[in-house]
Amino acid sequence: MSESWPARSVPAADVVAAVRSGTSVFVHGACATPAPLVEALCARRDLADVRLYHLHTAGPAPFAAPGREREFRSISLFAGAPLRQAIAEDRADFIPIFLSDIPDLFLSGQVPLDAALVQVSPPDRHGLCSLGTSCDAAKAAVETARLVLAEINEQMPRTHGNNVVPLERIHAFVATDRPLCEHHPEPETAVEARIGELVAGLVEDGSTLQLGIGGIPDAVLARLHGKRDLGIHTEMFSDRVVDLVESGAVTNRLKQVGAGRIVTSFVNGTRRLFDFVHDNPLVAFYPCDWTNDTAVIRQNPRVVAVNSALQVDLSG
Repeated sequence: MSESWPARSVPAADVVAAVRSGTSVFVHGACATPAPLVEALCARRDLADVRLYHLHTAGPAPFAAPGREREFRSISLFAGAPLRQAIAEDRADFIPIFLSDIPDLFLSGQVPLDAALVQVSPPDRHGLCSLGTSCDAAKAAVETARLVLAEINEQMPRTHGNNVVPLERIHAFVATDRPLCEHHPEPETAVEARIGELVAGLVEDGSTLQLGIGGIPDAVLARLHGKRDLGIHTEMFSDRVVDLVESGAVTNRLKQVGAGRIVTSFVNGTRRLFDFVHDNPLVAFYPCDWTNDTAVIRQNPRVVAVNSALQVDLSG
């Protein structure tokens, strides 16, 4: 079955033809954004009131362009750069929610999904695809959506963990062979460098790290190469963690949850990162309601969370 799967591929326009007006659709995010399906969906002009639920997406977001409001309503569960202007102008919505609570929106039926647009790795000899670089809320989406519409990309890493999608679960797909959208870090500023030095000094040997995205977490990671037996249990990580693994600073030896493995929900970075997670059994991807469950997190030793804030109010 898995060997003959390419013959079942159809054009992206045919994949998204199953989407109807007035429905709720999940869109896979970050580096796993299924760009050909998004483009094909937005090329249609016969739709109205399609609600698109997603975390931060990569690349253009034509569904949130001015003038498309009656056709598509973008609902960000984590607002990324392509949607911020549309949200500010009330052409799109943002739902403030803990990442750990997002999967339950779909699993509980509070947000019943008619379709899930996802990007997956090619099926293995067992007929199983993986959600690749982003498991997060996508696992709950593919489990609950009435239709699973996919881009099966030859260049999507096959990743390990609780992120499997059986090929038979996919109702229609387009086969592609294209590079993933990459996220390259910005050059480090002097302020970020100083913050990185101060924070790195607070990280003890044997700590378990949770990492956010951006210049400050990257600045901290760049200064941890002298540490020993660090572990990673995080909702996401980027290229800097690969450096720490290669330098020997990250061993995951002392963790209680996922000992010996990096535990994450999604990754965001460059081709180097994608190659690192591809078919790597020492990196385990899990849904974000588990990676971000405080009852799970607190089992690990010396947890240190490194994040950036866009705004902080007077109460802290």
